[in-house]
Parts: sequence; structure tokens; C-alpha cells
Amino acid sequence: MISRVLVVCEGNICRSPLACALLTRELPDIAFTSAGTHARTGEGADPLIAEIASARGVDLAAHTASQVTGERVRDADLILTMTKAQREQIETAWPFARGKVYRLTEHEGVDVVDPYRRHRAAFELAFAQIEHGVAHWRGVLAGLTH
Repeated sequence: MISRVLVVCEGNICRSPLACALLTRELPDIAFTSAGTHARTGEGADPLIAEIASARGVDLAAHTASQVTGERVRDADLILTMTKAQREQIETAWPFARGKVYRLTEHEGVDVVDPYRRHRAAFELAFAQIEHGVAHWRGVLAGLTH
């Protein structure tokens, strides 16, 4: 049974906090947390992703960036990354994680674009990609928890 999911991106201020919030809203019986491979520890969500999320009813105001650790990887039943490189980085650093690390958009075979320090269009694209990934995993996880 999947009860703890870790969502990972690079800085933990754009993509993974958004995906975590959307997944939490869709699947409230699962504990979702987020972290970064190179987290901007202690920072809140990027203001632009927070604005875009807020306009769609998702509140990122309480988010604080944190780093991926071996303990967090061990405690997670499933780890969802934004890119293939992040998945590989986690599996290399913590080989015991192999088999429970997937890209959020693995089913589409693409990485979620990193919008950090880019134009609003990149944030909108990342939001759309994350929504698609969340919709996919909602179905997968709902089937595993019931």
C-alpha cells in the first residue's frame, strides 16, 4: 500500500511544491511531501508559481523548501521526480530506492519543464504538465489505496 509519497524537483520552490499540493488535494488519504535535489532550503514557493496556483485554487503560501535526504527517500513508499535526471540522481545516491522512483510524467515519456527564472509561459507549461502528471498518478494511486 502507498501511504507516503515524496515529490522531488531541483530547488523545491516551483514544480514539486505545486505537484505536492495538487496530489494532496486529489488524494487526501496519502501523505505527500516535497523536496529538492538542490533545494533552496528555507525559501517559500516562487511568487509566480504561487500566483498561478492561487488563481486555480491552490495555496502554496505555507511551503518552505527542503532538501532530499536518505531518510526521506527511505521513508517514502513512492518518489515522483520532475525529470529523468532527478530520478537517476536519487537512484545513484540511494540505490535502495530503485523500483520506487518515477517521473511524474513517466507515462508521457517527458520531463516537466523547469520554469525557474523564466517567462510566465514556462510556468504555465510546467503547471499544465504537472496537472497531467497528477491526473495520471491520481488514477494509479487511487487503485493502490482502495
